[in-house]
Amino acid sequence: MQLLKGHWQLIVITGLLFLLWNTPVVIPLKILIVFLHELSHALATILTGGSVVDLSLSPQQGGHVISRGGNRFVVLSAGYLGSLLLGVALLVIAVQTKLDRVAVALFGVVTLMITALYIRDLFPFVFCSITGLGMLAVARYLDRRLNDLLLRVIGLASMIYVPFDIFDDTIRRSGVRSDAYMLAEEFGGPTLFWGGLWFVLSLAVIVWCVKYGLGQNSNVTFSKKSAK
Repeated sequence: MQLLKGHWQLIVITGLLFLLWNTPVVIPLKILIVFLHELSHALATILTGGSVVDLSLSPQQGGHVISRGGNRFVVLSAGYLGSLLLGVALLVIAVQTKLDRVAVALFGVVTLMITALYIRDLFPFVFCSITGLGMLAVARYLDRRLNDLLLRVIGLASMIYVPFDIFDDTIRRSGVRSDAYMLAEEFGGPTLFWGGLWFVLSLAVIVWCVKYGLGQNSNVTFSKKSAK
């Protein structure tokens, strides 16, 4: 009962995402979550001493990162888990801080930087350019509560998408050439093991976020004072 009372707005957003998940309305959001997945691969590559050659996305909600060097174990593990952590971070920032505009603007800047440095194909270049510029416009011109809402939607979408994607790509269809498949090839063990491990870890992160990251009340108030 306390969960429903303290977080009913997040529950409503989650319900709407599930309701619209298989409709065209959510496709741009899904592609954005795929971007977070590929961004996580790219960041892991750079942070472990490698270099990114190319980052791409497709309208069919696929993507890839071509890289050189870096720690392969970390890089391959970073896609699903990294995008989940980015989603959790965006949600916690929205709920626990007033840095909504800063976070949205930073998201926009990072997206535009990645676009300029690593994206070569037309579709992801256009998609990420529009997304990055749109984020900057939202941060600059729209009410803080709308920035907050944007972060909540992206964060929740990532938290929903990641465990579903892990299950679909690495457990239900373990023969597909996924991150877990490549990890099994290079480090041993079955795809199901790595996919199952990531699935359990993703659920643990989500439970932690709900239990500790959101506080007792995440609902947004609509007084004039809160809009400043």
